[in-house]
Amino acid sequence: MRSWLAAFTTRGTSFLAAGAAAALAGLFLNERDLVSVGVLLLVLPLFSALAAGRARYRLSCVRSISPPRVAAGQTAMVRVHLENVSRLPTGLLLAEDAVPYALGTRPRYVLNGIERGGSRELTYPLRSDLRGKFVVGPLEIRIADAFGLVELGRSFSSSTTFVVTPKVVRLPRAVVAGSWMGSGDGRARSAAAAGEDDVVPRPYRDGDELRRVHWRSTARYGELMVRREEQQWRNRVLLLLDTRRGAHAGSGSASSFEFAVSAAASIGVHLANEGLDGQLITDTGALSATGIFEDVLLNSLAVIKPSRGREITPGLAAIRGTSGLIVAVTGRLSPGAARQLAASRRDAGPAIALLLAVSTWSGGVQDQRAGAADGGPATAETDQAAAILRASGWRVACVDASMQLAAAWQQLAMFPAMPPVVPAGTLPGAAG
Repeated sequence: MRSWLAAFTTRGTSFLAAGAAAALAGLFLNERDLVSVGVLLLVLPLFSALAAGRARYRLSCVRSISPPRVAAGQTAMVRVHLENVSRLPTGLLLAEDAVPYALGTRPRYVLNGIERGGSRELTYPLRSDLRGKFVVGPLEIRIADAFGLVELGRSFSSSTTFVVTPKVVRLPRAVVAGSWMGSGDGRARSAAAAGEDDVVPRPYRDGDELRRVHWRSTARYGELMVRREEQQWRNRVLLLLDTRRGAHAGSGSASSFEFAVSAAASIGVHLANEGLDGQLITDTGALSATGIFEDVLLNSLAVIKPSRGREITPGLAAIRGTSGLIVAVTGRLSPGAARQLAASRRDAGPAIALLLAVSTWSGGVQDQRAGAADGGPATAETDQAAAILRASGWRVACVDASMQLAAAWQQLAMFPAMPPVVPAGTLPGAAG
């Protein structure tokens, strides 16, 4: 009974109640005119419900979001193309698109009708200050009669995914030199130092690029030989993000965890634009996903959450198994964990660390200003961890809650780079 009455609007329910009351009063008072009025008030909403229910409208809905992925705080536009593919024109339509609460209120539209073969374009903005992966849709259509007595709901099944990534900050390019990334004069000198005779070739495989063919070895062995990717380690970044819940402080978008996520996203995008491939690693281990590094990184960081782990050992194990430029963004780091992180540096390769002074995120504004006035975080634990990493050849920047990420990244240029020391006659990262 309740579902049957749900199709009627407030006006339709009022008509039914008034009609029933008038009809009963007319019968009790023996007033035929009053009974006729009551029957008319009863029949009108019932007839409207029957007509609306028998309407065979066929509508198609296509939704697009441009762009489908934005950073937190940016705006995307949603376009809903609604088309009438039936042979009959529609009546009054009420359209409402399902939007998660974090993205704002649900957009509602009133359409007087769509002619046969006609279409309507509905647009509205989407914006979120919180990162995440959201599902927009489905579109709900309510068919109303001309008198506004009945509304029948219908829903499409299609929905669209909308991704909100962490804020990406533009970083200066001067921090990581060309020799760190396998390009420029540093790479040329490295190749020249190794010498043409030191190249370790391997047999040609399907899919290898012809530009990697080593013709001198091909003539020597009598089969097509290609150079190994001996310098691939220079074009790869291992991005370690500390997601331990106990290693961060603060709440919401102002927490140290959100700052670390934004920092990891900004650094990853910056290095990807410089031509580096990479992999995201957390304290729980490496995140395995296929695709372009920048896309995988942003999609992963859009939904990443604090972990319950207390140690970063699983993440360090993933770093030790591979080679590349190491970039670590950590929360509260004990001296023991700092020594473990320092030991994960392989083959004296380049390594960068952003250490967050987590206590400044849990304190007030005065504590943050005090830390900035002292020239850096006011925590002895962070300073001790930074000293351990620097002694092992890491570039380290200590970051407090009052410091901008771009300034923290620029701070890395204050410390001398520790390029890998490669013994003569060896090739870093080359297979034996």
